[in-house]
Formats: sequence, structure tokens, C-alpha cells
Amino acid sequence: MTEKIGFCCKYLDESEKNVPEFSIKTTTMKWLRDNPSIAHDRLLSIARHNAKTTLALVQKVATWDPVLRMMRIGSDLLPGYTEPNWRAWWHEQDMQAELESLFAPIGAVARAADVKLSFHPGQFCCIVSDKEDVVHRSVEDLEYHADLARWMGYGQRKLDFKINVHLSGRKGADGFDYAWNLMSPELRNCLTLENDEYQSGVDDLLPLADRVGIVLDIHHHFIQTGEYFDPQDSRIKQIQDSWQGTRPTMHYSQSPEEYMWLFLDRRPTMEELMTVAPRGKLRSHSNFYANRHINEWALSHLYWADIACEAKAKNLASFRLLEQKLAPQA
Repeated sequence: MTEKIGFCCKYLDESEKNVPEFSIKTTTMKWLRDNPSIAHDRLLSIARHNAKTTLALVQKVATWDPVLRMMRIGSDLLPGYTEPNWRAWWHEQDMQAELESLFAPIGAVARAADVKLSFHPGQFCCIVSDKEDVVHRSVEDLEYHADLARWMGYGQRKLDFKINVHLSGRKGADGFDYAWNLMSPELRNCLTLENDEYQSGVDDLLPLADRVGIVLDIHHHFIQTGEYFDPQDSRIKQIQDSWQGTRPTMHYSQSPEEYMWLFLDRRPTMEELMTVAPRGKLRSHSNFYANRHINEWALSHLYWADIACEAKAKNLASFRLLEQKLAPQA
């Protein structure tokens, strides 16, 4: 399987600007409420636009070096899909049929060109909350993403698509069964769980590895533990096995450049970094990957997992990371 280095959600040109041809549109619930006579037309127009621009971006990515053929799709494709005022309209039979016709070509292009796609719903998805209504709303949002994946032709086999969330909520892994039992087969096939800095670390997720793919975020792990996750760590085998034959995806980011620029000659320790910034600021993502030594460590994980670049410079950051990988060693 071809190793991949991908980007997240938006495409930027060389001047780091959004490109309208590849950019999605949205609206607010307030605007829809204030304009009820044209709200449905507006929503359908946005759906058609977003399917068109997402298809155009996947088609562009399909022309890149195979190593770069991986992208995360933004979540805001269908505004109001889970909102009580608009949910029934989105789920009308004719609308569902149109949505499938709009999004099916995206999956067809991606599979033909081996473009690896994913979603990452927002932080408000708390599937192990101690509040039952929060869990139900969170699963409903995940099912929206699963509908999109299904229309694109995914969700039919284990981890043919990635819908990734943190195990957020007070109940932790002990509360996972309740949410799992609410999920459709397609969502269960696509669901992955990612470690975070404050609630659920890698070791908290591994007991669930028989049901979901585990996504290792090496930056989150570093912020939580101060450890640069060893590419030969014994836990990697468990993470690989959780993907059940599909090549895993991991996440990579660095702390903001304003801190990393002070340590470009080495991989700084957490203790060193905390002399210039508190942990809360270090957890933020940089624009690019300033520290080549940290990049070398991250790239050493490519033997077992594809790297999703969670950098603010999006595809430009993934391009530069690949350039470092391909550059002759000094």
C-alpha cells in the first residue's frame, strides 16, 4: 500500500489564500429562520455547490503524486442537516436521492485514483458524555457524516472511510457501549477514535481497539505525556490491528512556530518548551512544520501509518513535509 501524507479540510494557493473553485459555502440557522420562504432553495443551492467544489478538489488531488493523495473533507457540507427545523426536509426521499447523486461521484473519483478521504466532526461530539441527550445529539451528528460517506459509496466494509472523533465526555471508555449501540452499521464501519491531551490518551483507547480504528495523534500524545512516541513502541501493533487490514492514519502537528523557532537545532523536551509557553498554548497547531528534527521523527512513523497534516497551512504544509522526506540527507 502506498504511504500517504495528507491535508485537512481546505485547499490553499501559494499565497496561502482560499481558492473559490475548491471552497465550500454555508449559512446560519438565523438566516434560514429569518428567510423561511427561500430557505429550502438556499440549502439546496449550498448542497449542490459544496458537492461540486468537493468533487473538484478530489479531482485535483487525484492528479498529485500518489503519496499526497489524502485529504480530510470539511464537515459543513449540508447546513442544518441535524437541526430540528430542517432535519425532516433533508430526509425527504427525493432529497436523499438527490444528495446521493450529488456525492456519489466524489467517492467514485477517490476510489479510482486511490485518494484517501475522511471526516473529523467537531469537538462538540461528546459520545461518552454523562448527559444522555448530549450523547444522542453527538451520535446524530456522526450519522450525518456517515450518510455523506454512504452516499459516496463508503461504510460497506471496515474502515473503508474514516470518521474520527475524540473520546470526549466524563464517562470515558466506560461509557462507549451506550453510544456504540445507537450507531448504524455504516457509522460503526467508519468510526475511529483519536487520543487527546487531557481526557483520553492512547492507553485509554486501546481497550476499544477490537471495535474501532485507533488514530494516534503524536502531537496530542507529546502534549499529554512529554513523550515523543517511539515508532517501535509495542502499542503500535495494537493500533495497526485495530484497523483490521486497512492502512492506519495518524495525525501530526507541531506547536506554533513562535515557540519552535527557539529550538530548531533539536527536538525540544516538554520542559524546555514550557519555559517559553504554557502547555495550553503549546497544544495549538503551527502553520508549517518548522522543526526538521521533529519532522524526521514524525516521518519515521510512515512505515506503518499515513500522516494527516494538521497544520494551518493545509496542503502547503503537507507539500513541504514531503519535500523534506524526499530531500537528500545532509
